Amino acid sequence: MFDTLFKDPQVLSRHQTGPLSEERLEYLTSYYAARGTSRSTISETAYYLLIITQALRLSERPGEIISYDELHAAATRWGNKRPRKAAKTVSHFINQAIRWLTFLGRIEQRATPSHRHSDRVAAYVDHMRHEQGLSPVTVSKRSWRIQTFLDRLGTPTTAFEDISIEDIDALLTEMGNIDGYARTTLQTWATCMRSFFRYAATQGWCRKGLAEAIMGPRVYAQESLITGPSWDQVHRLLPMTTGDDPKQIRDHAILMLFTVYALRSQEVGQLQLAHIDWDKALLSIVNDKNGRTRVYPLTQPVGNAILRYLTHARPDSRHRRIFLGTRPPFQPLTGAGLYSLVAIRLRRMGLSLPHYGPHSLRHACATHLLNEGGLSLKEIGDHLGHSDPDSTQVYAKVDLAGLRRVGALDLGGLV
Repeated sequence: MFDTLFKDPQVLSRHQTGPLSEERLEYLTSYYAARGTSRSTISETAYYLLIITQALRLSERPGEIISYDELHAAATRWGNKRPRKAAKTVSHFINQAIRWLTFLGRIEQRATPSHRHSDRVAAYVDHMRHEQGLSPVTVSKRSWRIQTFLDRLGTPTTAFEDISIEDIDALLTEMGNIDGYARTTLQTWATCMRSFFRYAATQGWCRKGLAEAIMGPRVYAQESLITGPSWDQVHRLLPMTTGDDPKQIRDHAILMLFTVYALRSQEVGQLQLAHIDWDKALLSIVNDKNGRTRVYPLTQPVGNAILRYLTHARPDSRHRRIFLGTRPPFQPLTGAGLYSLVAIRLRRMGLSLPHYGPHSLRHACATHLLNEGGLSLKEIGDHLGHSDPDSTQVYAKVDLAGLRRVGALDLGGLV
């Protein structure tokens, strides 16, 4: 990843040879790149990670816990060398360091702070689980957004019943103008808060009509269409993993699963031997969002690729998941590892894509099924594991070449 972030040879060398380079790369991949974070944000984070690692001498003190006092002292010393923007740099240093040290498990543990209005958030979480029947993933994401939003909302002394639409509008504006959130992201936050305050009104916690007044930025239907490699480019991608190297054998099987079945990253990472019925040639996939199981026919090329990995490349391990790392202690592959093995190869192909991870291959498969396979959106939705037809609708892009052919038809004066 470093070679895609930094073009200057000296800067690139500092990041590649600097202390804890593998840990920094893993952190950048799992926390930022896998979530589609912009290149500028990732490069800024990479810059701070190297500075923090050097300032705190982390590689020289393996496993040593860093206190908040030491962290603030290091940030102040570093900020004093930049007097023109000391306040901003010290703040960035501290915030980045806390996340980085938490990832490493090396930050001083403090008592968990009490969140504002956490009792109401907990009640809404129960409502989402038991009344709305939402998936654990959705509940987790929504509860985090709601709690984070409420923690920032109003003043520390603002009572819940005194929260106004002006407070909500001001925070959404701040998140857009200062935090730099995209319109689609702000719309997601607004939707979460609208749902929460609609529930709050039924409990008598806030004034009626507050939820209906929450307006996020206008986002048009299918405005942010997913883009990925073409099917021809996918055919160029797969041969990049041919060979007898154990890592190549493993990666080839994984890429086959991503491209043929359009699986999500977590679905591949959690795949176990028990999910494959070799006698009936069936592959069972547990949906990482709703927990439902989808059953696919196990195609011979995919089955052969998995079998080759199991018999020739997979290390002995007590882990039940199929795909493991190539270095001791041979842990199951993480989402960051799966992202990297796809992204590295797509970037080597010189493709210009907004996202380079496994989801781009999911999109490539869906688009191919729609444009070339002649399948309906319902059939494609079943293949992708979508429970909502609107989730599949995003793949119904306009085929410009086909549209031109339609426009060229002689309609005999009917128009």
